Amino acid sequence: MKYTLTAQERIYACIDLKCFYASVECVERGLDPFQVNLVVADPARGRGAICLAISPALKALGVRNRCRLYEIPGYISYIIAKPRMKLYMRYSANIYQLYLQYFAQQDIYVYSVDECFVDLTPYFSLYRMQPKQIAKMLTDAVQQRFGLCSAAGIGTNIFLAKIALDILAKHMPDKIAYLDEASFKLQLWHHRPLTDFWNIGKGIAKRLARYGLYDLYGVAHFEPKLLYKEFGVNAEYLLDHAWGRESCTIEEIHNYRVKEHSISTSQVLFKDYQYADALIVLLEMAELLSLELVKKNLVCGAIGLTVKYSKDCRAATGGTRRLAQQTASYSLLTQDFKQLYLETVDKSAPIRKLSVSAGRLVRLWDVEQSLFADDAVEVKDRQVQKAVLNIKERFGKSMLMRGRSYQDKATGFVRNKLVGGHNGE
Repeated sequence: MKYTLTAQERIYACIDLKCFYASVECVERGLDPFQVNLVVADPARGRGAICLAISPALKALGVRNRCRLYEIPGYISYIIAKPRMKLYMRYSANIYQLYLQYFAQQDIYVYSVDECFVDLTPYFSLYRMQPKQIAKMLTDAVQQRFGLCSAAGIGTNIFLAKIALDILAKHMPDKIAYLDEASFKLQLWHHRPLTDFWNIGKGIAKRLARYGLYDLYGVAHFEPKLLYKEFGVNAEYLLDHAWGRESCTIEEIHNYRVKEHSISTSQVLFKDYQYADALIVLLEMAELLSLELVKKNLVCGAIGLTVKYSKDCRAATGGTRRLAQQTASYSLLTQDFKQLYLETVDKSAPIRKLSVSAGRLVRLWDVEQSLFADDAVEVKDRQVQKAVLNIKERFGKSMLMRGRSYQDKATGFVRNKLVGGHNGE
């Protein structure tokens, strides 16, 4: 297919490393991921452990990705590989370095550890190739250098490139698919379910179903006023995507700066926690936020807490609190998080997940002085936290821990060994 572009038109590729974690584990063992049944999961978490990835061989047998170990049929034998997040991150970084041998940094947007977007437009004349040929060159290079299989979606905008990858590429012999607005309408306007499309989750699909909308053709031809009433400003993106449109470019993504920042952390507990025990974990997380703020020379003016309970127990609870002063003080944040916890958390329901955040962030040197601020506490806590950070960076995260982290229900020592919530080897 020949492409003749105007100055404003672009062609994008979305490159995905297929079954990434599982394929890396196979390569590390000298195994063929298309021939070997392998799952990446932590067996220490029991039969209910989630499989972070499964090999293509297992997927071909009908095993669902992100399933739990007990959901794999008993007649299938397989290898269990404990997650090694640092290893996967090293592979990802090395593959990104390979991409940089072909494309300039400003033309690449890393979307996740195993997926990225590339603006192919400047490279047609350089490589004297068409888009599919460039994508094939790249997927072949990844295969030859790392032994990993990859797929690509190509589109006239970022959305279409992503959809071509997610829905069509898997059915192509070379795992490369192309979409423009015309072919999108022809091939995917009536595609179901809607959850196959990027940024349409179960919640959005359920809300659309209330209006009898089950495909993007229906969304594209529905009354816009009703969609804006249901989804607010997000209806604009939904309608654009229903017509196969997306105006955002990689250049704009790189140049984007949010107006108000926040930082957050969350953890799924290893088992159901009672009210008092979960408070121990919350205070550990409050310290992590404090350390992150100090490390980045920031203070926060608000905090947030969300608590999710054990399955089928009750809906999540939580809240936000505007602070009396902008702070990064561990002792002050601990007090506020504890008070927010006491006010919002159900004492009788077992807890399974905690999420905390710090918002209304300001750089330390931009803080407005207040007559009511306790500067002595702020200065002392910041000095202590800087010393803690220095020790942790030099000798390891677990070298210096607060006393509460030695309690039975604390998770700090275990969490320090994890990357992204999983084994960090």
